[in-house]
Amino acid sequence: MKKPPRLVWQIFPANILTLLVAIVAVCWYGAAALQEFHLHEKEEDLEARANLLAFKVKEYLQGDRIVGLREYCVRAGRSSGTRITVIDAEGEVLADSDENPEVMENHRHRIEMAQAFAGAIGKSRRFSHTVGENLVYVAIPLTLGGGPAEAGPQIDAVLRTSVSVASMEKTIQHIRLRILYGSFAIMLLAGAFALFVSRNISKPLEQMTRTAGQFSRGDFSDRMLPHVKKSASLEVITLAGSMDRMAEILDEKIQAIITQRNQLEAVFSSMVEAVIAIDTEERLISINDAAATFFAVEAQAAKGRIVQQVVRNVHLQQKISHTLTTKEAVVDEIVLQDGNGDRFLQTNVVPLSNGVGENVGVLVVMNDVTKMRRLERVRRDFVANVSHELRTPITSIRGYVETLLDGTLDYREDAVKFLEIILRQSVRLSTIIDDLLALSRIEEDSRQGTIILRQEVLLPVIEAAVQICQLKADQAGVAVAVECPEDIVVRMNPTLLEQAVVNLLANAITYSKKGEQVTIRVEADKNDPEGQVRIIVRDTGCGIAKEHLPRLFERFYRSDKARSRTLGGTGLGLSIVRHIVQAHEGSVDVRSVLGQGSEFTLIVKGRQAH
Repeated sequence: MKKPPRLVWQIFPANILTLLVAIVAVCWYGAAALQEFHLHEKEEDLEARANLLAFKVKEYLQGDRIVGLREYCVRAGRSSGTRITVIDAEGEVLADSDENPEVMENHRHRIEMAQAFAGAIGKSRRFSHTVGENLVYVAIPLTLGGGPAEAGPQIDAVLRTSVSVASMEKTIQHIRLRILYGSFAIMLLAGAFALFVSRNISKPLEQMTRTAGQFSRGDFSDRMLPHVKKSASLEVITLAGSMDRMAEILDEKIQAIITQRNQLEAVFSSMVEAVIAIDTEERLISINDAAATFFAVEAQAAKGRIVQQVVRNVHLQQKISHTLTTKEAVVDEIVLQDGNGDRFLQTNVVPLSNGVGENVGVLVVMNDVTKMRRLERVRRDFVANVSHELRTPITSIRGYVETLLDGTLDYREDAVKFLEIILRQSVRLSTIIDDLLALSRIEEDSRQGTIILRQEVLLPVIEAAVQICQLKADQAGVAVAVECPEDIVVRMNPTLLEQAVVNLLANAITYSKKGEQVTIRVEADKNDPEGQVRIIVRDTGCGIAKEHLPRLFERFYRSDKARSRTLGGTGLGLSIVRHIVQAHEGSVDVRSVLGQGSEFTLIVKGRQAH
């Protein structure tokens, strides 16, 4: 497409053309008027000359002295520079100052002659074939009865005077040349002035165009009015002011839109719920970070892709297609498979509309309820486990009591055996209740913040825990080794932390074989800015299968139910350890390989003294 010309080159040529046409018209009209003026003056002069000659010509005609008339006409014509012609009533030339009248044709029907014979003063301008020049003719009627005829009397002859206009034409041509040169000079001056005026008109508009271009690119830092105020017209200044006000309003609105967009994006990105917007062609319009994490894609890279390329879940794809087709909202729970197991998503698929109510796609909002489902499963398992754990000793106690009441009391040996079983089951029941109470107390104290933590040396706590478990270790034939620097200080509640270490040591001893060793090691990194101390309890026992590790710290959860109950565990020890560590604002970790042993690590706040 051809680039349009600048405004200055539209205004300037138009002004020059207008000036040129105006000057040409004025020059032509002026030259024509001047020529007409000179011709009219010539006609007036010729009429006056004719009137001066008329008296003498009539004398010659009245005396019928044609020869004398011809000589007079020649003398008078030469002395006045005028061609003088006398014509009779029949149109025959009687005398002429420049030509032989004998050879001249009849002049009765010449324009000026016809007018003169009609009683008026005849005038004509034409080319004379006789003398070969343009002439001006003036003819006056003559009456031999007494002077020129005015109207009505008989016309006896006509006196015609004429002069050549060649010299006048040369003068007019010279004047025209001077006018042309003057017009050219005026055109140069007028062109320069027109260019100056055109640039003054176009310059503010060009500046406004540049500023408007900045506005179109979103840059509202500049304004039009300061650039055009000095040289522009009122209309341009008014337009610039209006454009500046429009720019201010646009800038404010754009900033408000950007702020709102950033706020929405911040809210959209920080939402825990996964949100996906999909257009009618099943392409992603937007996706937040939570959804991108769910589907293992990058949010920016996913935009514009077909939903099937991002959402690899047939159930969800069907829900999206259903809503796009029927415009009906769908609420359902879908299950995503990932490396960490099943992920449960409460999903809402609703139609997406624009500002005028037209359907432009669907909006998918997914709330991760995996933790809730897992908590529900833990709750169900806890209820089932606690019921089972309590029912087992109660059932055993009840059964043996009923047996005793049925007559076994009479047999002392059996009665004593049954009573010992009842005692062990009652002790077991008491231990379960004590652990539940202890766990409940730790949770309550941690929630209310009544657990007092203070900076103390860790070694005495480790030694006290080892001492408590030493008897059990000796009975099991398991050695306990301690690796703990004396200068490690931990922010702790000594009683609770000792209980946690005792539980870990007791488990390690329980699941170790005779002759094996349980190691408790304490580590502290002097360069650790967070000041963490790691208490590691390691055994070389039977180990724990990988699938049990995520739920190992749940209440009553047992990786080997039959063996755990045989060894007398309540299933609450590790849960108590986790809650104690959480009360210390720490964490607990476990590593285990089936058949090779386990390693439990308590991470609490502390440091190694320098």
